[in-house]
Amino acid sequence: MERYYQPEIECAPREEIEKLQSERLVSQVRRVWENVPYYRKKMEEKGVSPQDIRGIEDLSKLPFLSKSDLRDAYPYGLLGKPLKECVRIQSTSGTTGKRVVAFYTQHDIDLWEDCCARAIVAAGGTDEDVCQVSYGYGLFTGGPGLNGGSHKVGCLTVPTSSGNTDRQIMFIQDLSATILCCTPSYAAYLGERMKEMGLGPDEIPLKAGIFGAEAWSEEMRQDIQNTLGIKAYDIYGLTELSGPGVAFECSDQHGMHLNEDHFIAEIIDPETQEVLPEGSVGELVITAVDKEAFPMIRYRTRDICSLSREKCSCGRTHVRMSKPKGRSDDMLIIRGVNVFPSQIETVLLNQGYAANYQIIVDRVNNTDTFDVQVEMTPEMFTDHVGGIQELQKKLDAALQSMLGIRPKVTLVAPKTIARSEGKAVRVIDRRKI
Repeated sequence: MERYYQPEIECAPREEIEKLQSERLVSQVRRVWENVPYYRKKMEEKGVSPQDIRGIEDLSKLPFLSKSDLRDAYPYGLLGKPLKECVRIQSTSGTTGKRVVAFYTQHDIDLWEDCCARAIVAAGGTDEDVCQVSYGYGLFTGGPGLNGGSHKVGCLTVPTSSGNTDRQIMFIQDLSATILCCTPSYAAYLGERMKEMGLGPDEIPLKAGIFGAEAWSEEMRQDIQNTLGIKAYDIYGLTELSGPGVAFECSDQHGMHLNEDHFIAEIIDPETQEVLPEGSVGELVITAVDKEAFPMIRYRTRDICSLSREKCSCGRTHVRMSKPKGRSDDMLIIRGVNVFPSQIETVLLNQGYAANYQIIVDRVNNTDTFDVQVEMTPEMFTDHVGGIQELQKKLDAALQSMLGIRPKVTLVAPKTIARSEGKAVRVIDRRKI
């Protein structure tokens, strides 16, 4: 039987949700206008004032915020509360320009932890469970968010953070951990290491995993579920919008329910910036309607997905977002063709490979080169050159069929590609260097 952390909100009638969103949006816009000069200036440039926003139907009148705004306003330019009312920051692991620094009041943290608690309960978590949080702690939002959510549910929380894989496995075994929270690539690595240690799914006490912070395919989900003997749930979030828990999967595993009492979602065409009809694939834009310290209005996430309001078998009434198929800014354009790493992952897992791969893009003589290095499984590994060439040829054809462009495939020995304890480095694009 499906369980809920806050059933009165998670299963509220649509009219009630939309009424609440409208009320919160109107007061949030007024607060931001009065307290955030940076965003007020953007509103003035667009010729819009708080009086123009009467409900969610007026959302599209408001200007967007993007990562470049966050860099321009760094560090305090988007604060919605006096600094003395802020109790914490979290920050992205960004690799370009200034990091995003997000601020939280205690109220913001309480709401964020509620969202993470909803995700844990949706994955079957109760106060009887042992929840091992193997996301990074510190500035990264993964560890602190799920840690707080686990406390609220009443689970015994094991804050292992990432890394030290053998110790992670020891705690899973010794403490009979039932829920694992980490990135999907790290879950796959833990599964691989357990297999090497001779542990089959029946000897692993875990029953569920909550995995996020990077794009992963359905095939990778099946792979993790089979290796660890668990049900693997997706979770979505961004530092700019609190962290994980903006949306989460239920037992149905067909899209993530967005916590609509706190966030309003839109899908736009990333080029024209027009709002697209429901069901369309485009860029996800999110408005946080009750965040105090770091209020994000119409924030462009760059994640490519779709939204569905079809009735869900779990009983939750909040809109579902599909698993992001990539990012509008992480999308690779190679010789004019759009390529998402998740498409490559789908092909690899369908062909029996593990999700250990690296995409290397370069430009030689004004032409893009496109190399995919793929690790063979120990079973495939052979010194027989002809056999390897045959495997490469087969994978080559499957990738070309999926992508519409032919990469140069190189099969490498098991353990050749560096493992990741956080977000996996899947793409090396030398064209930008």
